[in-house]
Amino acid sequence: MAAPESPDAPPAGGASSASPVSTGTGTDLDAFDFTLPEELIALRPVRPRPASRLLLAEGAGPGGRPPRDLHVHDLPALLAPGDMLVFNDTRVIPAQLAGIRHRAGAAPGEGTARIEATLIRRLRADAWAALARPAKRLAPGDRIAFGSLAATVEARAGAEAVLVFDRAGAELDAAIAAEGAMPLPPYIARRRPADAQDREDYQPVLARREGAVAAPTASLHFDEPLLAALDAAGIGRAVLTLHVGPGTFLPVTASRIEEHRMHAEWGEITPDTAAAINAARAAGGRVIAVGTTVLRLLESAADARGRIRPFIGETDIFLHPGVTIRSVDGLMTNFHLPRSTLFMLTAALMGTERMQAIYAHAIAACYRFYSYGDSSLLLPGLPPGRVAKTSP
Repeated sequence: MAAPESPDAPPAGGASSASPVSTGTGTDLDAFDFTLPEELIALRPVRPRPASRLLLAEGAGPGGRPPRDLHVHDLPALLAPGDMLVFNDTRVIPAQLAGIRHRAGAAPGEGTARIEATLIRRLRADAWAALARPAKRLAPGDRIAFGSLAATVEARAGAEAVLVFDRAGAELDAAIAAEGAMPLPPYIARRRPADAQDREDYQPVLARREGAVAAPTASLHFDEPLLAALDAAGIGRAVLTLHVGPGTFLPVTASRIEEHRMHAEWGEITPDTAAAINAARAAGGRVIAVGTTVLRLLESAADARGRIRPFIGETDIFLHPGVTIRSVDGLMTNFHLPRSTLFMLTAALMGTERMQAIYAHAIAACYRFYSYGDSSLLLPGLPPGRVAKTSP
């Protein structure tokens, strides 16, 4: 089944223009619109992972340098000893379940319906909140058979239902892993079902802590050899956790973006991680967030000077133009889709007009977009005396 409908879905009809067009200014939603050819939406990743293309953009605002076309495996040459990459170690669970509803009290052969559910939040050892489709077919007391796994509907409000399973704890986790499918974004799920390969492709190499229902996709470009090369080059590494929720797919419906309310996601930055990031910056290194999820959590934990404090809990921070980003010196991120909060986040870092120009270059050069697509390295400034290097 598909995850909830996304602002990052290609325009209806698959427009073919190759030039982003900004039709608004300031914080109007139209300022973040552009035309994306549907054929640039990646349905499978490049292999090996670091072979993906990398667009390097140095300098925020109109004075930025022209974008350069590189590859992810160039990262050790682009960064300097003492710089630090910060990763999200969340692990995607196979959160999508398909089953048959059986209505309590119905006659044999009646009261059945096909139901799809995306697990979004664990409530108890045996219970999850889930987004159901079609939710209107569920009522408290209904029983759903997800293959060998069964659940009873405890409550429903709108599209969200509380499911109480017939097992708990590690036994439930194992059953979900056996019966579930990876929660691919809607624009992929509409064109092909999740398969066994996605269990590897849609999981970052540093994934450790289960709880996400969408991947922190910038991390999908890394593999063990690239991590080893970065270590050898003296590039630091830190990890935090932000469990990506289904709200990442919710559209922006307000005409003024500051009226949009973000979903809440759970995250943690340990004292050791906060100290390592602060030490790297204090020593003159650049801190690079690997993905928008990392940047959102770092900003949630940053003080007015940009120092990172330990953090544990939920964040619903919304980064958009007008919000000052203090916690990082750069961002590695995939290419996002029109009018999305993720594109707005990049505009907060680099400037809206600058990001429109960067995306115009990416579209003209046929970069692959979104979760399985190519990547970018956005550096709003370049420290004096440091020259970005590229491998031959």
